[in-house]
Amino acid sequence: MPDAHITVNDISLDGLSFEESVNAITAPYSWSMTAVLEGTSVPVSNLIEIRTRRLLEEICQTGDGGSYTFDFTRDMEEVISEEVQALAQRLGTAPQNSTLDHFDIQTGKFIFTEGINGLSVDQEALAADLTAALSESRYDAVIQVQASPAPAESDADVQARYKTLASFTTTTTNNSKRNNNVKLAADAINGTIIQPGEEFSFNEVVGERTAEKGYEAAAAYNSGEVVQELGGGVCQISSTLYRVAFQSGMEITYRRSHTFEPNYVTPGQDATISWDLPDFRFVNTSESAIGIRASYSNQKASVSIYGIPVLEEGVTWDLYSEKVEDLDPPEPTYIEDPTLDPGTEKLEKAGSQGSTWVTYKVVLKDGVEVERIKDHEKTYKGHAPVIRRNTGTVKLDPAETESPAETPAPTVDGMPEDYVPGQEEDTGETRSSAAGTSGSSTSGESSGSAEQETAANQGTDASRETTAARETAETAAAANDRETAADTPEAAGSGQNTQTEETVSQTVPVPKSPISENAQPAGSTDTAPTIEPFQ
Repeated sequence: MPDAHITVNDISLDGLSFEESVNAITAPYSWSMTAVLEGTSVPVSNLIEIRTRRLLEEICQTGDGGSYTFDFTRDMEEVISEEVQALAQRLGTAPQNSTLDHFDIQTGKFIFTEGINGLSVDQEALAADLTAALSESRYDAVIQVQASPAPAESDADVQARYKTLASFTTTTTNNSKRNNNVKLAADAINGTIIQPGEEFSFNEVVGERTAEKGYEAAAAYNSGEVVQELGGGVCQISSTLYRVAFQSGMEITYRRSHTFEPNYVTPGQDATISWDLPDFRFVNTSESAIGIRASYSNQKASVSIYGIPVLEEGVTWDLYSEKVEDLDPPEPTYIEDPTLDPGTEKLEKAGSQGSTWVTYKVVLKDGVEVERIKDHEKTYKGHAPVIRRNTGTVKLDPAETESPAETPAPTVDGMPEDYVPGQEEDTGETRSSAAGTSGSSTSGESSGSAEQETAANQGTDASRETTAARETAETAAAANDRETAADTPEAAGSGQNTQTEETVSQTVPVPKSPISENAQPAGSTDTAPTIEPFQ
């Protein structure tokens, strides 16, 4: 308190601290006021103490002495208004609209909760009651709070807004073990419900891929070579989900590309995963819960997201990827083979070029492109040729020699040679935050095509990406497989929550026919808008 002589309501504050002054002024007022609503009682904040503190703060700021009189029956509008708002939040309840509750695996349908009405406090009446209690010095008053029902939206109206926001299907190989892994990963994320603002983690939901869970050894990259690895193939589900999450307007918070070009999605639109990094994560940016459907059948991996659209009507997002550079294959790997003629070489395995891809986020309004933004750039490594040669002077009989030994590849799990397990490097891929829905789409992507389907976000890789973990890949026999996109088949209806789930179609300008929740349009596809390359 200031050194000057100060009295408040004839109470001298000389030599008192701020807190001692507050206690001295409020001591004559015994405060125990409460507010009650439908049996719930909460204490009302000591408005006299709050007002006293503010008045003393004003005196301290001026530093002037003098004699002051506080009238706690007047000039209390500000503190009363603040307390009314606080009490309304504590005693009132917001209505809860119908939302996703759980997934019925038998019917393939999401089941909704019923909406719950809330209570809205009559703040004007509460302010009047508090004012009257203060003016009458009833500091122990029990305020009976008035409230009225705050109705939730009708269940039918809310559920009718839920649609398939985006769906995508990729084609797998005919490798039964790999397909088993793809199916297990699809089953693991199928039916997942993500609340508003919640982050989805592929690794958290799917968990570690182990033999106990049924995962098998299938083709995966290790040090640039196709090897058999437990859980090989699950990246196909994470990549398919990545595309759908982007189209649906979700915020991609973590994604990494493969070291080598994928062949089941367009390069630049993939999401590699491993345990426990790299992961694939995104946040539900909508104001309602969303659900994931995922399935595998007959070499088709399908994923869709079900929710309430978050982009304005007519707006869709897509990704366009184009290859901007071919890179020379790495230096050959040589295997000494004395069964060859001296001084000769034999190509054991052809190498492949690396490549750099630039991916753009394309915004369309009613099917017309209105904006194109560079989303990320990715450089994929090529594969080194493998060459057998005899640098000696003698040719040996194959029957008299052991099989030539190949120099073991460094155990870097298919990652860059400087990769440290568990230590992720910055790939330079920017993360774009999405905020909108986009429809189901389909794309028959050929290995040489520059036009790409929607789906991706994140990461600009100004330099070569050194991603942080092992990655799955197609077997050598399927090296040229490309994806085919289609809507995720809807499961048969259960008779409950039978609102129609209309697909918000990526098809522009031809509208997609609504798909009934009770229908199963197997093999149905949409036609994506054509996105032209830069001229």
